[in-house]
Amino acid sequence: MRLLILGGGSGQLAAIKKAKEKGHEVIVSDYYEDAPGKSYADYGETVSTFDIRGNIAVGRKYNIDGVMTSGTDQPVYTAAEVASSLNLPFFLSLQTAKAVTNKRDMKNNFRKYNIPTVKFKILAKNFSAVELDGFDFPVVIKPLDNQGQRGVFKLNSLTEIRDKFLEVLEFSQEEEILLEEYYDSKEITVSGWVHKGQLYILTVTDRIRYGNSLHIGVCTAHIFPSSFLRGYYQEIMVISQKIVQSFKIKNGPIYFQMLIGDEGIKVNEIACRIGGAYEGDFMPHLTGVDILDLMVDLSLADDLKIKHLQDYKLLNNKKWLSVQLFFARPGRISRMSSVDELTGLPCVMQAGFNFSHGDRIGKIENATERAGYFIVEGKNRAGLKENISRVYNQLKICDSSGRNLVMRELGEVL
Repeated sequence: MRLLILGGGSGQLAAIKKAKEKGHEVIVSDYYEDAPGKSYADYGETVSTFDIRGNIAVGRKYNIDGVMTSGTDQPVYTAAEVASSLNLPFFLSLQTAKAVTNKRDMKNNFRKYNIPTVKFKILAKNFSAVELDGFDFPVVIKPLDNQGQRGVFKLNSLTEIRDKFLEVLEFSQEEEILLEEYYDSKEITVSGWVHKGQLYILTVTDRIRYGNSLHIGVCTAHIFPSSFLRGYYQEIMVISQKIVQSFKIKNGPIYFQMLIGDEGIKVNEIACRIGGAYEGDFMPHLTGVDILDLMVDLSLADDLKIKHLQDYKLLNNKKWLSVQLFFARPGRISRMSSVDELTGLPCVMQAGFNFSHGDRIGKIENATERAGYFIVEGKNRAGLKENISRVYNQLKICDSSGRNLVMRELGEVL
């Protein structure tokens, strides 16, 4: 069968390889001509994942049988539109796909269905100061339709909001932005699968974030199991089930981000896709559930093999694992470790770099400056901590002076 996969970046590589492994012909659409996923696909098209009409044309050109994406938020809506236009199977209705990719719809649904979230407001360019009456500073502003912390700022005054407003819109196709009251908190991610309306939670991880006075929320690591799992398990389950029911999520992957602070759990954002921190790669090993295999079958209306999903019990999972999404200080790369050096360590499942020798790394403003990743496991918390340190001791991204640019302190937090 022919499957169109939206996106050919590192977040989609595992999906592309999985579809090929299952014997399907794969078409990849991506704005970048040299997107790495295109080299694994049967066909590649230089079309943006945001381009609905362009991807509909690609679908018609190749007479596709299904469409999907992985590891990215906004193309989920593009995929839904392509499937609707070409009368193809898709696991979300257009209404639900819009609600889980546009923060205006998402936040309004949180309010409508009493799903706990931070105080928020949708602002137009000409907003008046009175609209912010009742809001405490600092606040966070962000685009209604983007991801990866692009255009996200933590601000302390009305003047700063006005100063940054147009910069936020540079990352959006909307004319309004989202403003939220800042919530001092830790963050967790809930990943799972919905089958015929039944929610199965597979992992709850601590989402470690980097931030400074302006840029916040950039993820540097995921740690399983979350330190909040046992204390908040029932509440996480209840809130997650409420989201599934309220948003009418009948089938497919879920990825919910929740904040935990002095006022308890508040839902930050939700998505109906496999997470972008290589969840598709580590889920089979960690949980016994091949979530990418399920996703490919679902996208082509194949029968789903869900026995492993039904048998899995989150609280019985005794494994420890971390995905380290490491960053580096600004500089030009003169020398760096090889992937083989990292994967040669027995504790490392997988690793990769986003930069090469000779590239220049910029300052951290959002997730696009991430230098690479590695997936590491341990027998227990202490063992995982030791293994993370072992990998960082091996990991080198050096400038011409020999200075190691890797910011290990951002992910080495156990």
